[in-house]
Amino acid sequence: MMKQLERHWERLDHVMIDFMTAHGTRLLRVALAVTFIWFGALKVVGRSPVADLVAQTVYWLPPAFFVRFLGWWELVIGVGLLSGVALRLILLLFWLQIAGTFLVLVLRPELAFQSGNPLLLTVTGEFVIKNLVLIAAGLVIGSTVHRRRD
Repeated sequence: MMKQLERHWERLDHVMIDFMTAHGTRLLRVALAVTFIWFGALKVVGRSPVADLVAQTVYWLPPAFFVRFLGWWELVIGVGLLSGVALRLILLLFWLQIAGTFLVLVLRPELAFQSGNPLLLTVTGEFVIKNLVLIAAGLVIGSTVHRRRD
């Protein structure tokens, strides 16, 4: 009985590993694309809950312009990830956008940390730090871009 259960478990394990190997990176790319399209669209239509945060962080640019510009930038990233067209360029845009999200930690630390303590994040700080996961996703997707043969 135990050996049979072990064989079934091994078979299920192999099926799951095969599924993740075959579809994991593509599903990650789609999930990242949907996230960027959704967040970008909210900025473009003026309904983003982070518009004020963006405006407070990049205070030297007109908020109405910059939030919409960032929304279009994110839409381009999302559509590019979804289509797979010009992935090198899309990933460059992705890296620039993600790097920009960390500006709040430097330029507006009072929004990211409780009482100035970098170990105690605010909701905004958590929102920014979770982008480490997006960075890892970008690395995985970037690893699928094949090198050009010279």
